[in-house]
Amino acid sequence: MDLGTAFALAVFVGANVATAASGAFFRPGAWYEELNHPSFRPPNWLFGPVWTVLYCMIAAAGFLVWRAAGWSGGAMPLAVYFGHLVLNFAWSALFFGARRPDWAFFEVIALWLSIIATIAVFAPVSVTAAWLLVPYLAWVSFAAYLNWTLWRLNPQVIPGAGARG
Repeated sequence: MDLGTAFALAVFVGANVATAASGAFFRPGAWYEELNHPSFRPPNWLFGPVWTVLYCMIAAAGFLVWRAAGWSGGAMPLAVYFGHLVLNFAWSALFFGARRPDWAFFEVIALWLSIIATIAVFAPVSVTAAWLLVPYLAWVSFAAYLNWTLWRLNPQVIPGAGARG
C-alpha cells in the first residue's frame, strides 16, 4: 500500500471514529434508563458491537469509492458520504445530549434519507460499496422505529408536551 492509499484509508477510518465519538460523548445514562422502553428494545450491550461493525463497513464503503474514483472523480459521492456522517454524529447529541427524542426522530429520518442517497451515488462507482451500506440502512431503520416508539412512550420528556391538549 502506497502512502496516498494509506492516507485515504486513514481519512475514512478517522472520519468514522470521529462520528462514533458522538455516541461515546453523549452517553445514554440514567435519563435513558428511566424512560419507558418498548419490549423489542435490544440490550444495551448490543449497541457497541453492532455500531463497531457498521462503522467498519461504512469506512470500507467510502474507501472503495475513493479507490475507484479518487478524490476529484468521486467528489460528489464522497461529499454525500461525509455529509451523511455529520447527520450520524448529530443523532446522539440530539437524543442523549439534548434529551430530545422528538428532534432526534426527525434527524434520524434525515439520516435514513442520506444513507439512501449515499447508496444511490455509490452504486455507479462501486456496487460493493453500495451493498456494504445496506446493513447500516437496515439498522438505522430499526433505530428510527425505536426512536419513534421511545418518543411516543415518553411524552413527559418533551418540554411543553404536558401542555398539549
